[in-house]
Amino acid sequence: MIKRRFVFSVLLSLGVVLFADVVSAAFNVDYGGAFRLRQEYWEKLVDLETLGKPDRDFFRLRSSLWGKAAFGDDLGAYLKLTNEAKYYLGTYKPLETPDRTSDSNRFDVDELIVDNLYFDYRNVSGLPLDLRIGRQDFLGAYGEGFLILDGTPGDGSRTAYFNAAKAVWRINESNSVDLVYLSDPKSDTYLPSLYPARSDSIPTYVNNKRLLNASDEQGVVLYGKSRINGYLALEPYYIYKEEDPVGTNAKLKLNTLGGRAVVTVGEWKLRGEFAHQFGEYDNGRDRKANGGYLFVGRKHEAAPLKPEWDLGYVYMSGDDPSTPQHEGWDPLFARAPAWNEIYVYPLVYETGNDSGPIPAYWTNLHIYLANLRLAFTADTNLALSYQYLRSDQTTSGLNPAMFSNNSKERGQVATLILSHNFTKQLSGFLQAEYFIPGKFYTDKAENAALLRWQMQYRF
Repeated sequence: MIKRRFVFSVLLSLGVVLFADVVSAAFNVDYGGAFRLRQEYWEKLVDLETLGKPDRDFFRLRSSLWGKAAFGDDLGAYLKLTNEAKYYLGTYKPLETPDRTSDSNRFDVDELIVDNLYFDYRNVSGLPLDLRIGRQDFLGAYGEGFLILDGTPGDGSRTAYFNAAKAVWRINESNSVDLVYLSDPKSDTYLPSLYPARSDSIPTYVNNKRLLNASDEQGVVLYGKSRINGYLALEPYYIYKEEDPVGTNAKLKLNTLGGRAVVTVGEWKLRGEFAHQFGEYDNGRDRKANGGYLFVGRKHEAAPLKPEWDLGYVYMSGDDPSTPQHEGWDPLFARAPAWNEIYVYPLVYETGNDSGPIPAYWTNLHIYLANLRLAFTADTNLALSYQYLRSDQTTSGLNPAMFSNNSKERGQVATLILSHNFTKQLSGFLQAEYFIPGKFYTDKAENAALLRWQMQYRF
């Protein structure tokens, strides 16, 4: 692959030159922002009490400002700046100081970063071709985010951007093809940020910038979207990804070939996805894996509370230690909360050899799910989920005190989210999740809980 920094810099420069030519044209400008306040409480969450790590109780204060400009009908630009400061309660303090009893390290002011910066060129040369070049989000763009969701998993939900160049060929009203090049460095090397000086001992920062990935990554995505008829939609895709060495692992070059299908008949919906991965590390070790999901559900629009339910199964292969190749599923660009929030953290000790200190490396997993959603009013909703988790292979992980290595029964997860829209600008939710470890873990592992509330104001 061509050097990622060179490729992205050239593409971004082309976008700048393109819009410099039309800067004198008439354009429309819009702007806005958002402030999100969260409090989170983690009880025995990260290590299931096997290492005695302290619980976490902290506030997250994310603020964003954005602006966009339209240069005629087909040209546009978008800029978004973000900061997420944190304040920690209790005994856990992420910012190390010589005096562990001091309150001076409870507040992390974080960075002021360029969250999004991209340029749009629609109907290129009069063709049904759209370009978007720069830092951009892909939330909701590719299926249910099974493989493409978050380009910055290391900073949680602070950001989710990809440094990317995307071309969309609109074949007709029912068919389109996306071609995407993306680059996700370990820490931001493309755009500047404002930040305070920090100690080099803080593990969540690299060169005084937030850790965003386990390693430098880049990839190419070819993604099709087809509406076959009023009942069936298909999304075939091919994804190539390179992951630079992490720990003892060599560089990985991985291919993923798969597709997603959605069948809708009245109030019934069937949706599924399957993908096969193949590639190799630079040391010659092969990597092959499979993953996918299948859900069936129905929405009862005319019934009281408009209940909507679905039953599903998720599969991600695990590595068999008795074979020379690696069979573990690679979540590619989807290391983010998907099926639940609480289980992304214990995975750190299980997958660190391949993913580094990044949560949500979904792999070696079978999930059986039952979901229910109720609408109390047009603005108040309740979502409930029960999940039974198993592994594809046993594991000893990075923390032997945590894993039994003689069972595939991971445990059970229950989730609850009550959300409400107070106004068009103000919304909030209450969230609770509970994990009961199975025999996949040792007797030292204890139940874990996650509690969260949020208020968000947009303008």
